[in-house]
Amino acid sequence: MKILIFGLPGSGKTWLAEQLQARLNCAWFNADKIREMANDWEFSEVARLRQAYRMKGIADYEKEMKRTVICDFVCPLEETRDIFDADYTVWMDTIQEGRFADTNKLFEKPSVVNYRVSKWYDDTDETLANAIERHIRMEHNV
Repeated sequence: MKILIFGLPGSGKTWLAEQLQARLNCAWFNADKIREMANDWEFSEVARLRQAYRMKGIADYEKEMKRTVICDFVCPLEETRDIFDADYTVWMDTIQEGRFADTNKLFEKPSVVNYRVSKWYDDTDETLANAIERHIRMEHNV
């Protein structure tokens, strides 16, 4: 199963991915780490599509090996989310603007997600990770 956690930079994607990875005992790939390995720090629309294909390739391999995988990245366009083709999506809709104006301008709100995180609370970390873990396990028998 491929899980995508996406949203604007600074919305909490990586933190949530780390929490869920430990709970689900699965693979986890962070887009910044993958960009670093590829030495690809370009953020044009073409480069964002390239990154979506790169993340898809990694996640598809894990899925083919019958492993659950979490990928966290901005994934700003419906097209990039379609390319990645997640089995389960979590939209971190916790901030109105990220730290990069070009990404804010480009980011398209999704039409469909499995789980939307719209607000952080004092106990969000534990509560949110537990809720999403239960939701994923129920929907996909993980």
